Amino acid sequence: MNKSKALLVLVAGAMAFTACKKEGCTDETASNYSEEAKKDDGSCVYIDNSPLAPTTYEFTDAEGNSTVSYGGQQDRLAQLSEMVALMKSGVNAPVSAQDLQDMFANTGDNGNGNFTFSSSKQLKDKCFSADVSFFEDALDSMALASQSYDMTAAYGQAGIVTNGTRTYLLGANGIEYTQLIEKGLMGAVLMYQANNVYFSDAKMDVDNTTAVDATAGKYYTTMEHHFDEAFGYFGVDVDFPTTIPDHFWGEYCNSRDTELSSNSVMMNNFLKGRFAITQKDYTSRDEAIEAIQVMWEKIAARQAVHYLDLAIANFGTDDALYFHTLSEALGFTMCIRYAAQDTRVLTQTELNAILAMYGDNFWDLTLVDLNNIKAAINAKY
Repeated sequence: MNKSKALLVLVAGAMAFTACKKEGCTDETASNYSEEAKKDDGSCVYIDNSPLAPTTYEFTDAEGNSTVSYGGQQDRLAQLSEMVALMKSGVNAPVSAQDLQDMFANTGDNGNGNFTFSSSKQLKDKCFSADVSFFEDALDSMALASQSYDMTAAYGQAGIVTNGTRTYLLGANGIEYTQLIEKGLMGAVLMYQANNVYFSDAKMDVDNTTAVDATAGKYYTTMEHHFDEAFGYFGVDVDFPTTIPDHFWGEYCNSRDTELSSNSVMMNNFLKGRFAITQKDYTSRDEAIEAIQVMWEKIAARQAVHYLDLAIANFGTDDALYFHTLSEALGFTMCIRYAAQDTRVLTQTELNAILAMYGDNFWDLTLVDLNNIKAAINAKY
């Protein structure tokens, strides 16, 4: 065989050898890795085996023990519900100011016999301290107004307003204290504690490695527990928004959902943040906290505007709905005060200016006044 033919044979052999090399996935970390493949063809498939966040607010440790606990928050929400129920009864009979104060402070661990259950928790010691006296005065004003439950409300006269379907009790200044107190405490206790206390660095930069007391059933870490307590103040079921509560922040979050997509933003970030804690991913935790804080403030502001719209619609035609919704608007405007300090849109000076626009007597307000308040909030939110 001459040299030319020999070279052709060698080349042909090499080509045949190359052609016979099996192609496939050569990455051993891929799910379709092939030991026989000699050449990677880009077909590798990878499966993400990292744990997934749950779709409900339920978290367990490696042994399956629940690590979620916010019973204290549930007690306080129940106390507020029973306080509101007592205040609403003021349309039919006088309400004792002492009873309301005892419930606020949870005297004797059962509101001095006014609660249907016992608990060591209370609303007063979790209320924003600078505003405790404001709410104590408001409770006294509510009780005073109830002494006139059998009178018709008028300028300077506490009493009842009704439209034949709904009946509300007003103070002599036209404020429905039941609504102002309920919405106000939603801010001064629930919103304040979640956003400015439990989401604070002081509560988040804590141990996240050891169960608080596993022998006593406290399988959660300190950080997990603090985040749970913030969730507890939001006051929703573990499967929110599948289940929608009929009170407090869960109700009003859902009320604004069409406008803000607030249900998914709030719940998804509560799930994201709590899951991030279990994974020790503190960047994701902090992202979730900020998203919650920003949306919580928006819910309060937009709910205030919603009630201002209703007050404007009923001005001069339905006193019952007018004073009722205006009182709710004032309460939600107050709630902005308790938004997270790091993310709050309104400064305290700006908020004080808006609150001052409500005046001291609702009977004095005009449509121009109401629209000015609405415009001031809309300008920021």
